[in-house]
Amino acid sequence: MANPSPKSRLLKLIDSLPRAQQQQLLEFAEFLAERYAVNEEVSQPREIARPDNENVIAAMKRLRESYPMLDPEKLLNETSSLMSAHLMQGRPAESVIDELEEIFRKHYVMLVDEQSGQS
Repeated sequence: MANPSPKSRLLKLIDSLPRAQQQQLLEFAEFLAERYAVNEEVSQPREIARPDNENVIAAMKRLRESYPMLDPEKLLNETSSLMSAHLMQGRPAESVIDELEEIFRKHYVMLVDEQSGQS
């Protein structure tokens, strides 16, 4: 008897999991599919307007939704230091959010350049 295909093994595994873990597995599969997609153009950022009096946490959520194509791990060092400056040192939210927006834009441009072979 031949080994079952990866697809049939995955279907059996997903059926054996509770609903919450099925959702996690699906999200992980979508992440992998997006990360390893070949020869696809980088999508444009989603235009989500910056609300008045936005706090830094809400700004991070908005920027992650605006730039879903970016790898959060690559942003972690820069964004966490800004979050820390805001939370621990009292840096004003507006200036931190301005810088966060610039970081996300910069990483998006680097990703586009990388995809087009200009890096």
